[in-house]
Amino acid sequence: MQKNTPPPSTIRLTRRGRLVLIATGAVVAGTAVAVPLLSVERPGEKPQPATLVIPEGWRASQVYEAVDKALALPAGTTRNALPKAALKLPDDAAGNPEGYLFPATYPLDKKATPQTLLTYMVNTANKKFNGAPTAAGAQRNTMNVYQTVTIASLVQAEAATKADMGKVARVVFNRLERGMPLQMDSTINYALNRFTLKTTENDTRVESPYNSYQRMGLPPTPIDNPGEEAMRAALSPTPGDWLYFVTVKPGDTRFTASYAEHLRNVAEFNRNQHSPQSPQSPLGPQSSKSPKSQSAAAG
Repeated sequence: MQKNTPPPSTIRLTRRGRLVLIATGAVVAGTAVAVPLLSVERPGEKPQPATLVIPEGWRASQVYEAVDKALALPAGTTRNALPKAALKLPDDAAGNPEGYLFPATYPLDKKATPQTLLTYMVNTANKKFNGAPTAAGAQRNTMNVYQTVTIASLVQAEAATKADMGKVARVVFNRLERGMPLQMDSTINYALNRFTLKTTENDTRVESPYNSYQRMGLPPTPIDNPGEEAMRAALSPTPGDWLYFVTVKPGDTRFTASYAEHLRNVAEFNRNQHSPQSPQSPLGPQSSKSPKSQSAAAG
């Protein structure tokens, strides 16, 4: 167990090959996912009901855009329909449905509207999240359900595989318990409303409540809409003392409580890269000597 935490400016953790520090929250890097929104009817087949597919980890903004396209509505229609939807959200959400637009396949009929679809998603999330086992699990972790959904959103975005989700969740809790800042690129991306694997020093200075480099604790809301696997990981993290992790290569994510071991893993990660980082790489050029300058795009 590491007793002395290196200065926040010198530590970063990684998501799928990118180094980022996880301290009082968790990292997320959203990536736009192309999915079929409507089912395709083939000649000779019986007509199938149209459906809207919401993937795990999509942000609310992506969901709004997908609903607009699925219903052939002008861009921005679904977002503007939020006040009329009267969604049953937790008080902590303050009317923001992020985290509660549950990822699933939703039927589209002729009566579907942005309000009915958003209501369907939130009601589905409430059924999934508001059961007694979920409340008990959150309380066991000294969290409420909304905070647990927020952690799940970080896990959803950060874990390279489902098998890693429990460990990523444990890193989040370990850092929260030690009063360490999250310093996660995913929260920066959310603050800047972008999808990228590159984060610069200037990015980490952005004025935003989602800037986990500048602010302690969890972000004020979830940063995407997590699925059931991520929620289970947030409720029951894998036991361990890890504080750092890095994906050395695809399929090989290493978790550790030792900063020195983490740096060795980072060095191996660097050696596995095909070419040196460009000057535009996050936090400066790639260097195996300086931990605060090591970062790379996810593979």
